[in-house]
Amino acid sequence: MFQSFTETSSPEQGPPRLAALREELKREKLDGFIIPRADAHQGEYVPARDSRLAWLTGFTGSAGFCVALHDKAGVFVDGRYRVQVRAQVAEAFMPVDWPEVSLTEWVARNADADAVIGFDPWLHTVSQVRELEPAPGNIEFRRSANLVDRIWEDQPPPPATLAFVQPVELTGETHDAKIARLAETLAPASCAVLTLPDSICWLLNIRGNDLPRVPFVHGFALLHAEGEVTFFVDEAKLANLGDHLGPKVRIAPVDAFLPVLASIEGPVRIDPASCPVIVADTLREAGTEVIEAQDPCALPKACKTQAELDGARAAHLRDGAAMARFLCWLDRQPVGSLTEIDVVRHLESERAATNALRNISFDTISGAGPNGAIVHYRVTEKTNRKVEHGLLLVDSGGQYVDGTTDITRTIAIGPAGEEEKRAFTLVLKGMIAISRLRWPKGLAGRDLDALARVSLWEHGLDYGHGTGHGVGSYLSVHEGPQRLARTGTVPFMPGMILSNEPGFYKEGAFGIRIENLVVVEEAPALPEQTVPEMLHFETLTYAPIDTRLVETGLLTAAEREWLNAYHADVLARIGPLVDGDVSTWLAQACAPI
Repeated sequence: MFQSFTETSSPEQGPPRLAALREELKREKLDGFIIPRADAHQGEYVPARDSRLAWLTGFTGSAGFCVALHDKAGVFVDGRYRVQVRAQVAEAFMPVDWPEVSLTEWVARNADADAVIGFDPWLHTVSQVRELEPAPGNIEFRRSANLVDRIWEDQPPPPATLAFVQPVELTGETHDAKIARLAETLAPASCAVLTLPDSICWLLNIRGNDLPRVPFVHGFALLHAEGEVTFFVDEAKLANLGDHLGPKVRIAPVDAFLPVLASIEGPVRIDPASCPVIVADTLREAGTEVIEAQDPCALPKACKTQAELDGARAAHLRDGAAMARFLCWLDRQPVGSLTEIDVVRHLESERAATNALRNISFDTISGAGPNGAIVHYRVTEKTNRKVEHGLLLVDSGGQYVDGTTDITRTIAIGPAGEEEKRAFTLVLKGMIAISRLRWPKGLAGRDLDALARVSLWEHGLDYGHGTGHGVGSYLSVHEGPQRLARTGTVPFMPGMILSNEPGFYKEGAFGIRIENLVVVEEAPALPEQTVPEMLHFETLTYAPIDTRLVETGLLTAAEREWLNAYHADVLARIGPLVDGDVSTWLAQACAPI
């Protein structure tokens, strides 16, 4: 099994660790220290060595940070984690609603007027540090050694796994061609700094296992304007690549990264949203001009090649058949006979039975009843609930060599109540609205996100996360720069893959989310169309939506037509891939309403 169910959160260990950190604050003459959930590469995922936030506080969510003062410690989390954080941290830590309350606001309220707050410059981006400056009043934010590393006696070593080649048949473009194409976009910079692992892996057509759920190789890189790359990496990781990288890629040790930066002549491009501030500090101290612009790999990586799209479609059909087998099995189990862990194990076994699964794309969320209301719930042996009458939310995905999948289905366990059915149908209406949408080219996620929420808003309901995120091609299940959210400012372009996943969560009762992946396409012109170019979504995910939870009277004729057409498509595409009882079940699950 890829997923384990051990409890990784240790709330009881938080207070003594916090006390040890405060002793280090005294030694360094600091009044506080910031502990982010980040590593030096500034990606979403961090290895065990860099899980400082979880180690100190017990909070295991994928976003957040802690500010530890001598007498207070705030753990800052967004709306996805406000239920989770209260269950995972000891009373010594104060949950803070972020971004409603900013770091600087909280520090100004809780620290002395002339406090000095330390932070590790490897773990904060240029943009994040800019938000700290100027500090309120006489408060100072000061670069510091990492104080958590000083007290973490059994800190794991850095990851050191072997990289492997992602073949051009699946990428659709050689890495030499990518390097040459992107190098032409750098002027007037002499080079661009790359720190995000998925950018480097995409650019060099390699993958690895330095992180458990995403096939990354950790390292840093410089993309040079003359069409070459310097790759700062532990060379032992490259032992299986043979001559894949070729003469255009120079290998250098990781500890040479900052010295090389200090020696560069000519302007250097950095992405302030992902570049550690120590990189900008090093360049500016050397007198090098710094140009701020988006990571040059971000947009090209997001716009998938035809080979990547073909791979995604194949991966989703394979995954859809595994989901059909799983959902059929789930429907045949007596109510109360399963636990959340049983559900996770069986779903993973169905994906593994494809003989193509490389990993799960994230820890499966299997939330029964009130656990479904925890947006990023991870079941453990301690939290494991029986799957009894009510709703079961299952959010899962697979990493296949030809594509990354992510699907959520909310399933009725026994007869559903009217409240649950109404909420499910309102969420479904939002998901259908995005699926059916046509829009003028040039619009971004912030322009479309509200359409998924209108039906919920009409009933005074909402959800505290974005409607969708970008998805990589056998890379990260969460990929930028595109996002279907109020914060999404990058216009959608053909080839971008996104999730479409509105939801609703009633704390202490149930959670609902319905998710398909979609890809942006050019929309065929309509007879009376006056807009020059329009886009729409092609659905990639094919698995039944539980019609037992649909209150049909709330659907419009167009919504009902879409749902029936979708299910007919599921049956046509997935039906030939299953047989026996699963085939019979699938036909019933896809019957029109």
